[in-house]
Amino acid sequence: MLFDYGRSKTLLVAVGVVALPLTFPLFSAKPTGQPKSAQKPAPSDPRVSRLRTFFSRLHCPVADLSEDFVRVADQNELDWRLLPSIAVVESGGGKAYKNNNIFGWNGGEQAFASIRSGLELVAYKLGRSPLYRRRDVPGKLHIYNENEDYASSVLSLMERIGPKQAPRAGAALVHN
Repeated sequence: MLFDYGRSKTLLVAVGVVALPLTFPLFSAKPTGQPKSAQKPAPSDPRVSRLRTFFSRLHCPVADLSEDFVRVADQNELDWRLLPSIAVVESGGGKAYKNNNIFGWNGGEQAFASIRSGLELVAYKLGRSPLYRRRDVPGKLHIYNENEDYASSVLSLMERIGPKQAPRAGAALVHN
């Protein structure tokens, strides 16, 4: 009996098409070791809407990533206003950058696969690497950029975004 390669190839492709969607859930990447609350801010988290408003007023293209900024700050125990402020100082909040690097990381030369992957790496480094981990915000900023005016620029933007603690739900946004 002769083997029919054409029919077996068609059968193999059909089986692959059916089986492929079943394999994706097995490989989904989710952070481990993080409490559920640190994985994704609640839809009603006032920090997200406050940050989205701040970015929108400055016409920053990264406004749609507001939830991601809050999420990675929580995951890495950072002040939720730090990364957005650095992004505004370094790239106008995503207006001028290269290599998906809105943070000026590594002198702006570091390339990232996406803006979101850059956000996650910079958040991780600022929150967890030995160089930054045990420092307060001004200490982190001094290492990030030694220019004496840099820290004051970032800290000023942080104040414009809002208070360190999340405002209570339904609180009016302060317009600066």
